[in-house]
Parts: sequence; C-alpha cells; structure tokens
Amino acid sequence: MLDQPFSRAASGHPRPSAQRGAALLMAMVIVTLVSTLAASMVWQQWRAVQVESAERVRSQSAWVLSGALDWARLILREDGKNEQVDHLGEVWAMPLAEARLSTFLAADGNNSATDSDDSPEAFLSGKVDDAHAKYNLRHLVDGVTTNEAEVKVFKRLLEFLSLPPSLADGIAAAMTKAALAEASFASSDPALLDKLGGEMGRSQAPLMPQSFDQLLWLGLDAGTLEKLRPYVTLLPTAETKVNVNTAPKEVIAAVVDGLDLARAARLVQARQRKPFKATGDLFEVLGHAQPEWDFNRLDVKSEFFEVKGRLRYEDNVIEQRHLVQRQPGGSDVLVLQQSRFSGLDRGADGATPP
Repeated sequence: MLDQPFSRAASGHPRPSAQRGAALLMAMVIVTLVSTLAASMVWQQWRAVQVESAERVRSQSAWVLSGALDWARLILREDGKNEQVDHLGEVWAMPLAEARLSTFLAADGNNSATDSDDSPEAFLSGKVDDAHAKYNLRHLVDGVTTNEAEVKVFKRLLEFLSLPPSLADGIAAAMTKAALAEASFASSDPALLDKLGGEMGRSQAPLMPQSFDQLLWLGLDAGTLEKLRPYVTLLPTAETKVNVNTAPKEVIAAVVDGLDLARAARLVQARQRKPFKATGDLFEVLGHAQPEWDFNRLDVKSEFFEVKGRLRYEDNVIEQRHLVQRQPGGSDVLVLQQSRFSGLDRGADGATPP
C-alpha cells in the first residue's frame, strides 16, 4: 500500500498564515477600540473646556453688564437731582458706541493688560432710552373697562405708522379681558365673571402682559411687534405721560387731537434748538390758532427709562435690557424688569443694542 502524503489540515494544527491573520485582525480591533476611546476622551475634554469657557464668559459678562447698569442708574439719579426737564441733550441720552473693554480698564493703574495681549477682546456698548417717548398701552384699560378715548389715540398712532387701526380694538379687547380675569380671581363679585362669560370665558382669557415682548400673548405677530417697538411701550402703571422733548413726531401727533405730523415735526425741530421747559411753550411754536388743543397727555419730564447693554466677546453676544424707575427728586433708581439674550453675533449694529 502506498503511503498517503502528510496533511497539516488533517492533523488539526492551523497553518502559520492563518495564525498571523487572526493576530492581525485582533490587533486591528484593539487599535480601533483604543482610537475610539481616545477620541471620546478628547471630545469629552474639549466639551468640558468649552462649557467652562462659556460659563466663565457668562459670569464675567454678568459682572460687566451689572456695572454698566449701575453706572446708568447713577447718571439718571444725578440728573434727577439737578434737572427738572428731561431731553435728548442730556448725558443719559448719549449712547455708548461699541468700545473695547480694555479702554475702560486702561484708567486702572493696577491693570497690566495691554493692546499687545493675545487674549480675545471684549466690546461693550449700550444706551438709555426714555420710556416716556413711547405711547403706553396701559392707557387702553381703565380698571376693568376699555378706555375708548385712549383707543382713539392709539388708532391715530397706528394710522401714522401705516398699520391697520383695527389693531387697537383687538389689543384693547384682549387687555380688558385679561384685566377682568385678574379682577375676578381677586374678587368674589359674580358680575366680573359674568362679563367674561362664566368659567369658560375666564379660562380662555389671555394673561395680562407685563412687558412689551409679552404682547405676543395677545395674538400679535413678531413683525407687527417690531414695527410698534420704537413707538409703543407697556409700563407698570397708566399714570404716565408722553415726554414732548423725547418722543417721535408720530407719538406726539397721536396724543394731541387735531395735531398733524407736519406740526409735530415742527415741535421736534424746535426742541433740538431749545428743549421745552413746560407744555405751555408749545404754543410759541404752534401759535394760538387752535387754543383748544389739549396737551394734558404731554409732559417735559420722565420717570421710566430703558437701560440697554450689549457685550460682544469673539462671536458671542450677551444683551440685557432693564426697565428702571427714577424716584422723585432722583433719590433712587429702581430696577423693575430685566430681559436677557445670549447667543452668537447676529450681525446687528454694534454701536447700540437693538
């Protein structure tokens, strides 16, 4: 019988090439796992650094903007002590154009920062707006009823802004329902609930907005809200008047029945030369052709102001808005409301916050 040739496969021992292939595959699996773990660790470390950096920027920006707010309050307080008239020629009305934060720190002799530092620069800007330069929508509601006279005023303003006057009726009706709902919860008078149409009507009533941006609760769209922003506000009280020294011509013409935009523009031009010290001074510009003009909705001093601050750090932007109230005689300036935006630079005008 012939001898059979020797076979490694038959003997049960793997070939050397198969062993090398298995070892190479195992090595590749190990390298892949190590690379994945290393990449995950690097990503987690990067994320932790980014979170820490963002938190540091947030904390530092809060301190900077808080200091800017205190500075604005100081200016308003001193102005209230020394001036009885508020106008756009005063220090508080001058906006702070965007400037490098190191510019403000340069006055500190202990500060070692120089323009040659490689650290990213921060830029600060801000301004103070007179809230009395706008029409206060709080006038539309008197207690729990609609103030029809003020609705007519608001309609005139909407016409000057090329917006539908019917918008005034809708806003006034919604604010009246909100006022009725609030009053019905605070009182046991069933008549208030009946005006709302019972429990169902009260549950469907909107919440009373406390700030301008919350007017969205009344059904306004964002586009209409932005058109109204330069001319309309929502203050905590209806006991306010429009400052003729700071208001735009559209608002002045709206609150004075019979006054057109041309005459209101004359008032705006006249106050640039010399601010009005009393509403009676308006007759010097308009004449006495219509002595029945009612200037009771106008004044020459202000109580509420909007303080806006904007800090830009690299491509991050932090904006803050505060509604402040100056006490009589400038004894104090109270912060009533605050809103904050934080995000990437939207390419807005860097000189002043929106």
